[in-house]
Amino acid sequence: MNFRIRGLEPAPFLHLYGLSDAALREHGAQRRIADRLPGFPDRIELRDAQPGESLILLNYLHQPADTPYRSSHAIFVREGAVQAADFVDEIPEVMHRRVISLRAFDAAHAMHAAELAEGDAIAPAIRRLLADPLVDYIHAHYAVRGCYAARIERAC
Repeated sequence: MNFRIRGLEPAPFLHLYGLSDAALREHGAQRRIADRLPGFPDRIELRDAQPGESLILLNYLHQPADTPYRSSHAIFVREGAVQAADFVDEIPEVMHRRVISLRAFDAAHAMHAAELAEGDAIAPAIRRLLADPLVDYIHAHYAVRGCYAARIERAC
């Protein structure tokens, strides 16, 4: 079972890049400067920001379906990130180094199954979940803080 992990498209965030701290607050967002590695996982490039890099911390609606599973949470996007990551049959290092909650959803956007995995156990867990024909897609979350990490789908 092949899978694809994609970062968020940058377009919805571009208007925030370069704004003053006051202007970011008007959008419910904050600027953070990475001061350690790892520690600030960017959701566009699917990598940890390097110390000194600027990120925007904002709330993101990652599960917009009008179901009981509708959900949003805080995420980081690296200020200046313009190309969404695209990994096929590979776990990005930013996820590999953390405990990941894998939440499998069906076509009606209801949670069908879930697993916790870390390191080399993440890819086999993804394949197990996607082998179920009722699973349409997976949301990966960083388990410790619960933040949305990425969407995972079957690769063609």
